[in-house]
Amino acid sequence: MNNRNRLVAGITLATALAAATTGVSAADKEWKMATPWGGGPWLERDAQTFADYVNQLTAGDIEIEVFPGGTLGGALRVTNTVKAGVADVSHNYINYDYGTDPTAALLAGHSSGLTPEEFMMWMYEGGGAELYEEFRREVFDVVAFPCSILGTELFLHSNKKVQTLEDFQGLRLRTSGAWAEIASRLGASTVVMAGSEIYNALDRGVIDAAEWGSPEMNKPTGFQDVAQYVVLPGVHQSGGFLECQVNQDAWDELDPEQQELLRLAGKLSVFDSWLASSYADLEAYQELVEGPNEIVQLDPAFVDAIYEETRKWEDEHAEDNEWFARVLESQRNFKDSMSNWQQYRLPIGAMGRE
Repeated sequence: MNNRNRLVAGITLATALAAATTGVSAADKEWKMATPWGGGPWLERDAQTFADYVNQLTAGDIEIEVFPGGTLGGALRVTNTVKAGVADVSHNYINYDYGTDPTAALLAGHSSGLTPEEFMMWMYEGGGAELYEEFRREVFDVVAFPCSILGTELFLHSNKKVQTLEDFQGLRLRTSGAWAEIASRLGASTVVMAGSEIYNALDRGVIDAAEWGSPEMNKPTGFQDVAQYVVLPGVHQSGGFLECQVNQDAWDELDPEQQELLRLAGKLSVFDSWLASSYADLEAYQELVEGPNEIVQLDPAFVDAIYEETRKWEDEHAEDNEWFARVLESQRNFKDSMSNWQQYRLPIGAMGRE
């Protein structure tokens, strides 16, 4: 079934549900959504977009109230909040559960991983979404599926100029997930902290540098105001996903049609977030280029070292983690199938420009 037919099928289901619930004046289910986000597009746009789609597609039967990070539980422990039933649903970053199972990094996006467009194809045409949901159920006892795309990140906002592998040695770096481990292996001194803590840590010199998100995501944080250098490209995170999780008991109370509508709401939210964030990144990056910060490009030898160390890290985890091996094999096979893309696709901007 092509994407248009899938969307039509989803809308048809929503219409049927609306007909079945004629006369119901209020939401049948009022859910609380936990998030790690203190504000910004991930909270105010992406999480709310999913909540709105759920309400629309279920004809008002499910109403979701979105809460900022720390309101319903720890900002980095959203999975536990949903599993315990404190929140019925979440908008979350699976990489925050990296310490429980490093497979989370492959599903969230990691160094030398898939671009946003490749990630979407792998998720929805290459079997990734099914692996994602099965993994979350089996290992974490929650129902989860993609519901926002992550654009290519900025490598660093830094108070030290980082261009080579030598520059990276001893760098006090805020990061999370797999990159915290891989960056340590490459010589950085890494620390994991919530996004809300980064600005003050950079400003006070507690850390030298931080990675957080794409140009759009970093713009309202003010990192560019307290760190001189903006380092590119975002080889540590070329793309990725945010997820929506549902408490297992709350999920089981839904009928199969409603469950499918929630998955559809996630897919539509992914598409919306890709359009909105990709377009917003253009302006946000141009502001950095025209601003007072110094833009630094990583030395190609450093990029090669990151790819090499990432491959070693992947192979090591695949040896003793069945889930990691399954997802890694699926992604590598998909990347191999994409190898001929550049043979028939022109680079962006290759036509119509002087």
